Amino acid sequence: MTPGEPAASGAPLAAARGRKLPVVIGVALFVLVLDLVTKLIVVGTMSGHPPIRLLGGFLTLLLLRNSGAAFSIGTSMTIVFTAIAAAVIIYILRAARRLRSLPWAITLGLLLGGAAGNLADRIFRSPGLFRGDVVDWIELPHWPVFNLADSAIVCGGALAVLLALRGIHLDGSREAGPPPEGGDDDDDNARSALSAGSRGPGR
Repeated sequence: MTPGEPAASGAPLAAARGRKLPVVIGVALFVLVLDLVTKLIVVGTMSGHPPIRLLGGFLTLLLLRNSGAAFSIGTSMTIVFTAIAAAVIIYILRAARRLRSLPWAITLGLLLGGAAGNLADRIFRSPGLFRGDVVDWIELPHWPVFNLADSAIVCGGALAVLLALRGIHLDGSREAGPPPEGGDDDDDNARSALSAGSRGPGR
């Protein structure tokens, strides 16, 4: 075996471990397609239809056109939120190129798919280009009406906070925790005890 062979054999493995961009794109496409299909179904079946209450009123299906952000926030700032969504998508795509962490890949995929789903509404739906209303259709008690893209954004945001709290970086590395108190002293004492035991009595 030549000296260069181990490095050559290890390179494909390292590259395979680093390929997380396909995961981001795959999760994002799944969210985007699911969001677009459900919106098409809701617009086609719920227009002019009264709300449908399910699970004893816990879940309500209805058609609401939202010119604001997620959960109907900021309804007078449609163009601003369109620009923000586009900027978020660009940032996620740039960050995804250096991903080495599978949990972060899933997280960014959820955020990317959710942002793309609502941005598609802004671009293609009435009343006009980049001013379109987002289709919301899910209502829970004491909660604004939302859609699946909003749900993906919220789940992605929650996962991002969790990963950050656990000290997991985009490259898959973890923040080193502080050494336990007295850890060095305990190690020194253990080594001394082992050294004394190996000498035995009278030696």
